[in-house]
Amino acid sequence: MTDTEAAPGGDSADDVVRYEVRGPVAVVTLNRPRYGNAQNSAMTYALDRAFVAAVDDDEVRVIVLAGAGKHFCGGHDIGTPGRDIDVSFERRAVIHWDHVGKQGVASRFARESEVYLGMCRRWREIPKPMIAMVQGACVAGGLMLAWACDFIVASDDAFFSDPVVRMGIPGVEYFAHPWVMNPRAAKEFLYTGARFPAERARELGMVNRVVPRAELADTVFALAGQIAEMPPLGLALTKKAVNQAEDLQGMRAGMDSAFGLHHAAHAHNAEVGVDSLAGLDARAMAQANKRAAGEDGARS
Repeated sequence: MTDTEAAPGGDSADDVVRYEVRGPVAVVTLNRPRYGNAQNSAMTYALDRAFVAAVDDDEVRVIVLAGAGKHFCGGHDIGTPGRDIDVSFERRAVIHWDHVGKQGVASRFARESEVYLGMCRRWREIPKPMIAMVQGACVAGGLMLAWACDFIVASDDAFFSDPVVRMGIPGVEYFAHPWVMNPRAAKEFLYTGARFPAERARELGMVNRVVPRAELADTVFALAGQIAEMPPLGLALTKKAVNQAEDLQGMRAGMDSAFGLHHAAHAHNAEVGVDSLAGLDARAMAQANKRAAGEDGARS
């Protein structure tokens, strides 16, 4: 199966991501609202195609990443009918063997090097400004998508969390936590699995602006329009300069280190438990997260 064919559960490369151009702005929209825009590999590659189209279009000056429906993104797909971890996809971010047909670390490390860490790094280097427009949940894998963008504008009902420590795993694969917020806040974020509301995220520097939900789109497109008036090369070089400064502060090396620890945790879970996720499926994780947020965990 190639990344252009229909994915399991009815998702396809044509419907899991929407792409449209509004003047100088390309709008890339995660389009699995039924599942909280959970990120499967079909979505990863559809996102990549959309971003390439935006970069190749000289009329596009700014890219907006959005999520359809109630939530921006509820995380990696660990339990929908469209989960596609055993499907081969064209490898674009890294050169590695196909994970399909491999076992253990040989499979997990290859797949996650490509579809998670590698793709997010690839998108971080896109030479056009990117704005994440976040409403509702931005959880785990959703953080990675937003963090690959240059700006995050959130609605006042948005919240952010990385609860995967519940699985014994030290955060998501694109481990930007200590750089998008301060290290002590990152520890609180991870140790507790708590939901940080949008305003707390703004105070920590992770979010640029917080606005009422009804004003979210207008605010984002006004910001995009303002940025679009700047010289494209100047924006591209400025983006590279800031990214390089982050890497000089250890971001890239820190991510590599954390990625190794991430896979040590997966391997430990698989060795001593029922699977690499410590037996926590989507429903169990949702219930645990709701209990931590003080909500009724009886329903997912």
